[in-house]
This record gives sequence, C-alpha cells and structure tokens, in this order.
Amino acid sequence: MARIYARRRGRSGSKRPFSMRLKQVAPDWVEPSSEEVESKVVELRNQGLSSSEIGIRLRDSFSVPSVRLVTGKKITSILREQERASKLPEDIQNLMRKALRIRKHL
Repeated sequence: MARIYARRRGRSGSKRPFSMRLKQVAPDWVEPSSEEVESKVVELRNQGLSSSEIGIRLRDSFSVPSVRLVTGKKITSILREQERASKLPEDIQNLMRKALRIRKHL
C-alpha cells in the first residue's frame, strides 16, 4: 500500500520472526527430521510441484518453517542431489509462461 502524503510505498509485508533470522538452527517445536523433510521434498516434486510450492506446502501442512534451517540445504539443492531439478530456474519458467499468456491475449 502507498502512503497518503508521500509518493512511495509503505513497509507492510510478511517477515520472518526476528528469532528465526538470528538462529541458524531449526526451532525446537519442529517435529520432522532432516531425512523426513528431504524425502517429503522429493515426494512433492514427483507430484509436479515447483520448489516454491513445495516450501509453501511444507510450511502449511507439515509445520516446517524453513527447509534450510531443518536440513541445512535449500530445496533446489536437495532436488539437484536427487536429480529432480528442472533445467531452467523457476523464475525464468514463470516469466516465459507469463510472456506466452500475454502473447495469447494479444
């Protein structure tokens, strides 16, 4: 949202809790182990989810706040190790899909 009397945007938006930004380990309340999280990442990838969708699903359904804090690796590096990573980065794929939608619209 923009501010009323200034021509710039506000600072609203979601942010991680400050304690999670300081720590480099998973919180105590996280139940799944790192092996379980890695296997779940590969399983969700086999279902056709992208890396961002995998992170959202793990956060919402399996109470994993950050895959990197639990496993010590990013989702894309886990997928690369298991040879499940896509050839193009996800953000470039999304831009290509958006360009195709715009071209189809015009």
